[in-house]
Amino acid sequence: QVPLKPGRSLMDWIRLTKSGKDLAGVKGRLVEVTEEELAKHSSREDCWICIRGFVYNVTPYMEYHPGGEDELMKAAGTDGTDLFDQVHRWVNYESMLKECLVGRMALKPVSVSKGECFRIKFLMFSSRVIWSLCKILDPRIYEESLYFGTKMKTVTYIYYDWFQTDSLITIVIYTKQKDMNAELVIVDCEDKRLRGEIIVNDYSYVLAVGRYLTLQLKILRFFSISQAVHIKIAEKIGKVEINLKKKGNNHWKTLGQPLESHNTFVKRKSRDLFYRKCKLVSKTEVTHDTKLFCFKLPESTHFHIPTGQHVYLKHVIAGTEVVKPYTPLLPFLPLDFEEPSCHDSANIYLMIKIYPSGLFTQALDRLQIGDCVSISNPEGNFRKSQVEAVEDLVLLAAGTGFTPMVKVLSFALAEVVSLRTAKLIFFNKTEDDILWRNQLEQLALKDERFEVQFVLSEPAKGWVGQQGRISSSLLSGLVKRSRKDSKVLVCICGPTPFTEQGVQ
Repeated sequence: QVPLKPGRSLMDWIRLTKSGKDLAGVKGRLVEVTEEELAKHSSREDCWICIRGFVYNVTPYMEYHPGGEDELMKAAGTDGTDLFDQVHRWVNYESMLKECLVGRMALKPVSVSKGECFRIKFLMFSSRVIWSLCKILDPRIYEESLYFGTKMKTVTYIYYDWFQTDSLITIVIYTKQKDMNAELVIVDCEDKRLRGEIIVNDYSYVLAVGRYLTLQLKILRFFSISQAVHIKIAEKIGKVEINLKKKGNNHWKTLGQPLESHNTFVKRKSRDLFYRKCKLVSKTEVTHDTKLFCFKLPESTHFHIPTGQHVYLKHVIAGTEVVKPYTPLLPFLPLDFEEPSCHDSANIYLMIKIYPSGLFTQALDRLQIGDCVSISNPEGNFRKSQVEAVEDLVLLAAGTGFTPMVKVLSFALAEVVSLRTAKLIFFNKTEDDILWRNQLEQLALKDERFEVQFVLSEPAKGWVGQQGRISSSLLSGLVKRSRKDSKVLVCICGPTPFTEQGVQ
């Protein structure tokens, strides 16, 4: 992020979008934009950018962009979708830039052979009968339809089936994915819709169905079910079973109407974020400016957030949807790792610093118990496998960059048998800023493998600990191997300058 000029905050931008000014510069009419026309608008004074087929005039947004003008100019006059996804795919640009919309990109005609059309049609189905039929008709088409366009050595295919009893609906998703576990399965059943998402490496499979409308426009009582959703996972063979309890003994003729993205298998980064409304159940003070928020998931949601991954909070502020990422953590730091940990899968805990001029955090702080915000599916590239063989774990955190360290540290101490040492080097301005100081010091006394080192940049008189900012000279005195050739993992999180300096 870069410092913005006075009067160029997010709230100022929202006010400008509601002022009635023609920010798009097309006098209220949408136009079709060719690649040639888009390329003409590539200067700071006249900058158009295409994102997912829609063209925006970001010229008036230049001074309001938290990442600075230079970042926007990287995509000036071009399709910036890939660049946008790399940096902040989670940002709700449709809402932020709706007044800057110029129009849609003109589509080039694409020729598709009959064979390609044939294969695409088969991808729309998922019953085992269709797979068998494909194999009989044309083995080549069968293999390509299972291939899902990915360059993998082994064929990946996922399909589902469903059956019922008088009281139960059972949906079975066959993934053939070994080591399937609860963190890879997300199920939401609400608003007469069922959505299940299965994570397979960097891809995800989605099953999404809703209420079914007959030709007579009568609504099939497809979701006359109880709130509870029960998930069974056969880890070794990758079978996921979703059980829904019926209300009444009626016979269902169909599971429901396929919704957008139903029966699709795509890269996770290509899939739109899915949100569900979560209720605030508690808000406790951690330090003078940081609070621990607890949000309750809907009863009909099955959801586990993997270690090292984050979620996005979406909230409407002044009529505009604003989205921010946060890393969930545990409600407290476990001190006894001999007992199996009991994860709270019904709630999401977020430690959030409330900034005096922070539009989003101030809105969160104003939430009352019982109010709702929308929380997304988990995102992130961190995998537990990165920690499983580690001997020395070093965690460098600054401020609320401490939050992702909580689950990583807990997992390492509880489950990594090779772990010799775990050290947290925690950077803050003052003593009052240190999060969970007492818990960290208790853990260091309880577990001889763990050590915590506090570093302050603005210490008060009498501080006897480390002081300064992150640097090679400071770290060289604090980071040590337990033995000469031990396997080390270093995790870094904090403000961007801190992280970049830490990596260097």
